[in-house]
This record gives sequence, C-alpha cells and structure tokens, in this order.
Amino acid sequence: MAPLTHAHVKGRTDFPLLELTVPVLLARTVARFGSRPALVVRQQKIRWSYAEFAQAVDKLACGLLALGLQKGDRIGIWSPNRFEWVVTQFATARIGLILVNINPAYRLAELEYALNKVGCQALIVAPAFKTSDYLGMLNTLAPELASAKPGNLKATKLPQLKIVIRLGEERTAGMLNYADVANAAADGAKLDAIALAADDAINIQFTSGTTGLPKGATLTHRNIVNNGWFVGEYMKFRETDILCIPVPLYHCFGMVLSVLACVSHGSCMVFPGEGFDPLEVLAAVQAEKCTALHGVPTMFIAELDHPQFRQFDLSSLRTGIMAGAPCPIEVMKRVVSDMGMREVTIAYGMTETSPVSFQSSTDDPLERRVSTVGRIHPHVEVKMVHESGRTLKPGERGELCTRGYSVMQGYWGDEARTREAIDRDGWMRTGDLAVIDAEGYCNIVGRVKDMVIRGGENLYPREIEEYLFRIPKIQDVQVFGVPDAKYGEELCAWVILKAGEKMTAEEVREFCRDQIAHHKIPRHIRFVSEFPMTVTGKPQKFIMRENMMRELNLREAAHA
Repeated sequence: MAPLTHAHVKGRTDFPLLELTVPVLLARTVARFGSRPALVVRQQKIRWSYAEFAQAVDKLACGLLALGLQKGDRIGIWSPNRFEWVVTQFATARIGLILVNINPAYRLAELEYALNKVGCQALIVAPAFKTSDYLGMLNTLAPELASAKPGNLKATKLPQLKIVIRLGEERTAGMLNYADVANAAADGAKLDAIALAADDAINIQFTSGTTGLPKGATLTHRNIVNNGWFVGEYMKFRETDILCIPVPLYHCFGMVLSVLACVSHGSCMVFPGEGFDPLEVLAAVQAEKCTALHGVPTMFIAELDHPQFRQFDLSSLRTGIMAGAPCPIEVMKRVVSDMGMREVTIAYGMTETSPVSFQSSTDDPLERRVSTVGRIHPHVEVKMVHESGRTLKPGERGELCTRGYSVMQGYWGDEARTREAIDRDGWMRTGDLAVIDAEGYCNIVGRVKDMVIRGGENLYPREIEEYLFRIPKIQDVQVFGVPDAKYGEELCAWVILKAGEKMTAEEVREFCRDQIAHHKIPRHIRFVSEFPMTVTGKPQKFIMRENMMRELNLREAAHA
C-alpha cells in the first residue's frame, strides 16, 4: 500500500459483511462441524460437541419462552465463567432476548443501578463467586424474594424484575432453578417462528461513565457476529483450533473475541476455571492441547512468572490475543519465546465498537506485533483528529475516532450521551489518544480523559469519586491512576476532609467494600489540605499523579 498522507485509514471491503444473526451463525457451524468438540468447561466436567451444545441452547431457549419472556425483553446474567453462561448467550439470542452482562465484581449499588437502568425482567445468577455472595446481595435488594412465588417477584427496589433463575442444585426461596428451566423439551418450530434480524439489539454491556454512572452499550447481532468472525480470521482459526479462555465472559473479550471467534470457525472453547488462576490455565493448555490462548497482560505475566511454569508442555500453542490493557513489549517477547505463541496478536478496541478496531496479524513482523496494535479491521474506518476536529497527518497524536458496522446502536435509554459519543456522520469518539504511522499501524499513546486501565478493567475516576463523596466526613476528592508493575495502573485518591474531621485510609476502603467492585477501591489514599489547581479552579490531576509517582518511587511502564 502507498504511504498514508493523512491519519485516516479504511479496512478492506472486498468481501461482504456477514448478514447473520447469532442463532443462524451457530446453526451454520453445527451443520458443518456438528460432531466436533465445541465446549470444554473443566471445573464442571462439561465436554460437548457442537450438536450437543446446540441442543442445550434450544432447550434453554424453550424454557425461557415458557416463562413468558418475549423478543426484546432484557435478561441479565450475573455469574463467573460457567457452561450456563455460554448456553445463555446463545439461548437468549435464539429467541431475541437482549442479554445484559452483569460484572461479577458488582456490589449492591452497581447491581441495583444496572438492573433498573435497562429494565431487566429476568436475571440468571450464580450463588457466589470468591468474596461475592450473589444470592445474599440479591435478597438484600429484594427481600420480597423470601415470600415470592418463583417467576412472580414484586420487589420495591427492583420493580421490573419478575424472574430470578439461580444456578446450582440447591433451592432458594422465590427463585427458579436453571436445570428446571433448561430441561424443557426443545420445540424447533416454535423457536424458528421468532423473526430475527441482524440489526436487532442483542446485548447490553455496561461501561463505567466519566460522569459517574455506567452506560449500557447496546450491541446488535451484526456488531458482534462480524467482529468475532474477523478476530478469528486474524488468528487464522480453523475447526482444528482449541482456544483456552481465562478472560471473563461478561466482557467483550470473552463473549466476542473468544466465544464468537470460536463458534464462527467451528473451533473448540476451553474454560480452565470460573475465574483466572494461572495454574489452571497452564494445566488446561497442556491437558487440552490448546492451540490458542487469550488474556490481558497481567494474566500472561502471572502465567510466565508462575513457579511451576517450566513444568508444563505448552508446545501446542500457536496463536492468541493479548488485549484489554497496554501490552508491555518485553511481555510480548516472552509470550513468543517462552510460551511458543509465535503468531500471537494484539487487539485494540472498546465495548462500544463490538469491540475490535485494530489488530495485528499473525504474519506481521514481530517488531510491529510487539510495539503497535496492528492495522485497521475490515469494514471499519478510523481517523485521528485534533481537538478542533481536523484530521491529522501520520505520526501526529490525536483522538481516535471510528465508524463502520462495529459501532454500537447507542447507550440504552440515554440519547444525550449517545449523541455525545457518536456524531451525525457516524463517527464514534473513543477518548483514546493514538498515532497512526505511514504504513497504517496504530499505537495507543494515552487517554483524552483520565480513564484508568487496571488489569484490563476500564475504571473511570469520576464514578469512584461519586461514591467517595457519599462519605459524610469527605469534603472533596480526586481519583486518578498511577503506574503499577502488576496491574499496569492502580487507583489513587487524594481526599480533603471537612474541618475538624479525622479519618483513616482503611475507613475509606471499608465504606466502599460492599458498595462498589473491589477493583474500583483506591489502593493509595492520601489526605491533603488542598489540590493543585488551574487559574480557573480546575484540579490538576497530572500534578497529583506526578507527586504520587515521586512519593512511591514509580516510573511510567513502557507499553505498546
């Protein structure tokens, strides 16, 4: 290709987009690869072929229909990685329900907001995960469950939630059991009678908002089917590939880059555990002879640095994706040399773009694969713009804007913030600062706003500040990120207390503990008498960050 004259790139369009719904995609794969392995969930001892997986999907879909759920209804899922999550992803799509991904780390305030914001009529919930007692939190928000007839909940705080379906074999008052719902006899004619279109909304994923409250990015069949397909193509996936998936399903990484990349190519999905454990990942790769592995940088670091790393045979690995956070160059080199992932790729995107816009190719030079996020995906268009809106030249730093099939339908129930994000010409403002070189390779260099990426999780200081402002003793607070060797970044809070008040850092954390997810609780907390300010009275977070880096003896991490 000729060198670029402007920082404006368009992906290939010499082949059409897939005009398929999720259930049609699965049916097509079953027709071609029905007897091949589809799903391995090691902790639940599940080993299904594509034909068996599709049968489980249809049975759950029929069970959900029998509960009275209809096309367009929202159904949440609040669970770590389990086979039920994957089945639910496809069963809801089969009948046109909109699946709402609930972060497994959510606590009371976040759960209440999410369920009510999108009007979830049903919720599938795991009993617990790590320190999160899901059933306990749900009963706290909806004490009416104790006396409710299963499927007919009437809760004051969750007025639209009627149906709660719990995972596991035990019974809980007011809730249905997953097995009971999923054991319905599949009725193909009834399922096929539901008219679905590729442009139908199919999924809502919450992204934390810079103004404090999470936004529900609404994605369509076309959005995620095509993105999953292209991601698989970039890894050169075939039906013989076996992907180890330690990333969470509630996030686009697990649900699209992993699951839909596999299903669109007839590849096998392997889940090593409910959550990430480096030893479980290494054991799964060896035992299942995985050819691919996904993860955020911190996951790969934990695997490479595990004391038993050298005991595992990882020779089956060929490719995979490192994404979700800036990817350290040295880590990428170790993944290639020590894990044998000679065709590993880096992907960049955001939930609102389904998610991938840029990805390195398996045959890109190693230097390009470790130092950039690759080149533009097919049927996607990206430009770098100055704050004035002017398109920049190659090598100039600007805000990355993207448009194409992958851009979300909008933020659920929030036209104002949708208009802020997507202009009249369809350009989505990402808020990321980036550079495109003359060959079209992209490098993400920072954020327009002050989003913090901790271990692959996008954290927005404004949202956390809103929670901290609820503490009666706090007068003012500023939250920002500082470099961290393990997570890439960690949260820091500078707090000004009201006159005469005293408080410890642990008291601040304790206030947060049951209200917001653990990864949103600031690790570093400092009590100060004032903030550095501009002449117009705006807090200067970059100065606070520099001061904390000096105090903690931190340096910026080198990353792609």
